[in-house]
This record gives sequence, C-alpha cells and structure tokens, in this order.
Amino acid sequence: MSQTTGERETFVIRIMNTQNATWQGTVTWTDGKKEVAFRSALELIRLMDSALGTGAPDEAEVIGDRP
Repeated sequence: MSQTTGERETFVIRIMNTQNATWQGTVTWTDGKKEVAFRSALELIRLMDSALGTGAPDEAEVIGDRP
C-alpha cells in the first residue's frame, strides 16, 4: 500500500443533531465546494476518506463487481 504525502483537504463539519449516540449533519469540502449530508459518525468518516481517495472501495461497488 502506497501513501502520498502533502495531499490535504479541508472540511467544514456541521453537527445538526445527535441521536442514537451518533451525529447527523453536513460535511462541506471547501476546495471542491461540495456539501453532503451524513447520518452517522461512521458515514462522515467514510465520506471524508472517499474525498481523499485513500479508502477501500465502497461495499456496494465490491458487491456489484461480482460475477
């Protein structure tokens, strides 16, 4: 696994509500000017990870690629 250094992304996270012991809100990419709602802290982490392009493929993509 290779890692690139020096790649940075800026996020603005707005927590609108806390329910079921987790966060709900929006995350905004300041460079990409994109805003996405999230329903849990885990979903927030996955969104941020996908924005950096360092994460594993999405589960739906892996299932969709099966023969």
